[in-house]
Amino acid sequence: MANKVTALLLASHPGPTAVVTVIAVVLGIGLGYSPGRLALLAVCILLGQLSIGWSNDWLDAARDASVNRADKPAARGAIGVGTVRAAAFIALVAAIALTLLLGPLAAIAHAVAIGGGWAYNLGLKATVFSFVPFAVSFALLPAIATLGGLPPRFPAPWVLAAGALLGVAAHITNVLPDLADDDSTGIRGMPHRLGAVPSGLLAFACLAAATVTITLGPGWPPRPLLLVGFAIGLAVAITGVVLLLRGDPTRRLMQLIMTCAIVDVVMLALAGQSVAV
Repeated sequence: MANKVTALLLASHPGPTAVVTVIAVVLGIGLGYSPGRLALLAVCILLGQLSIGWSNDWLDAARDASVNRADKPAARGAIGVGTVRAAAFIALVAAIALTLLLGPLAAIAHAVAIGGGWAYNLGLKATVFSFVPFAVSFALLPAIATLGGLPPRFPAPWVLAAGALLGVAAHITNVLPDLADDDSTGIRGMPHRLGAVPSGLLAFACLAAATVTITLGPGWPPRPLLLVGFAIGLAVAITGVVLLLRGDPTRRLMQLIMTCAIVDVVMLALAGQSVAV
């Protein structure tokens, strides 16, 4: 039984699931959520991400098995595909139901964000529009937090733009290590069509643009702490571009992309109440 539970957790894409949940918590803290409401926000986002992760492993089980993906529990038979499918639907329903406790507008935003993840898994990943679900879902993540607050408020336009940019970078980060496996099974999304180097450059460009947007979004003059984040984020992005053009291994580039993304998320938290209108 313990092995099955472990396999189910691994099938949820625990890394990205945890990261997105933490981002939501950080945003909630910046917005002044009470501890109870913050915990509710965390559970809602966690369930939504579990649903997306499990739907991915369920829908990709046969494809993953064809390329011997040992890191995919359903593909290697560590857990039944039916179990993963059932878990995906249960988490989906629970995520939307619980988000209703944060308010109807937050629930609508969360439903659209989860829908983007499912749309990606159901086939958009193989099209030139593979980046769209990530852009939409990441743009809506801060909206869930602002609309779930007391009182509910809409996110500032610059926050939506920064979220979308981070989403495109996240999409590329997620895909780059698997370009060869994806190509052999007929998956040709936007990064596959662009190639590794152009995709990496696009990821760093999006991160740099997000960093600038978050720095200037709250108003002029920029806050001192945001300027510090701006300097760090831009330095990381420039370093990544230099290494990419020198042919540096993908793993180090992914670490730099993730570092820059973390800096941007911290900057969003430092922006506090200004992320909402």
